[in-house]
Amino acid sequence: MPLVSVVMPVYNAAATLGPAVRSVLAQTHTDVELLITDDGSTDGSMDLLREFAGRDERVLPEAAARQGGAARARNLAIERARGDYVAFLDSDDMWLPTKLEKQIAFAATAGTPLTFTSYYKMDALYEGEAADFVPNGRVVWAPERVDYRAMLVQDHIGALTAMYDRRVVGTRLMPDMPKRQDYALWLSIMRDGTVARALREPLAVYRAQRPGSLSSNKLSLIPYNWNLYRRHEHLSVFRSARALGGAAWHSVRKSRI
Repeated sequence: MPLVSVVMPVYNAAATLGPAVRSVLAQTHTDVELLITDDGSTDGSMDLLREFAGRDERVLPEAAARQGGAARARNLAIERARGDYVAFLDSDDMWLPTKLEKQIAFAATAGTPLTFTSYYKMDALYEGEAADFVPNGRVVWAPERVDYRAMLVQDHIGALTAMYDRRVVGTRLMPDMPKRQDYALWLSIMRDGTVARALREPLAVYRAQRPGSLSSNKLSLIPYNWNLYRRHEHLSVFRSARALGGAAWHSVRKSRI
C-alpha cells in the first residue's frame, strides 16, 4: 500500500486535537505517518501528542524550535515526509474513516498529482468523534475538475481534503505567508497546466468558525489574497483586481452553507 504522510500543524489545540488525531489513526487505509509540528503551544497540546505517540508509532510529533506560524509548522512536517502522498489535516478538523482509502483509489485513476474531495461543515462546538458524525446536509461540494485559471477566481480545494503525489511533483512546501499559504501551494502545483480533480463524495469534516472570529470575517482575507495574486503569482493589477472580485463573491456564497 502507498504510504501517506499526513501533515498537521498544532497551536493550543488541546480541546480539538484528540478527535482530529484519532480520525487519522482510524483510517481504513492504515499505512500512514502523522507528522505533527507543535508551534509553541502552552495548553498541554504537546503532552497530549506525546501520549498518542506512545500508543501508536505512526504519530510523529515534533516541537518547533521557535514559533513561526502555520506555514512554517506545516513545512517542518512536510520536510520529514517519507510518503508517496502528502495529505493535510488541521488540528480542529476530522476525516471520515474511508477518506484515504477512497481518495488513493481515485488518485490512481485520475491522471493528476493533485486530488481533493467534498467536505461537511460542522458547528464549532461539536465535541464528538468522526465515527459519530451524522451527515447534516451542510456540504461544500467540490467541482469535478479545476484548472489554474479557475483557481485564481476561487480556492476550490479545501485544505483538509487535499492530497498531492510526491512521486510526480516532488516535495512541495508552502510559501511562508501568514494566511492563504495552502491556496498558494495548490496554485504552484497547477501553474504548469496541472488540472486538479475531485472525488465529489464528502469525506472530511470542517469545523466552522464562530461568527465574528477572524477566520469567519471574509473581509479580513482581502489583503492576503491581494498579496498572493501580486507577489506570489505576479499578476497584473487588473488581473489581480478581477480575481479578487471573483474570490469575494464566491467566498460570500460559501459562507452561507
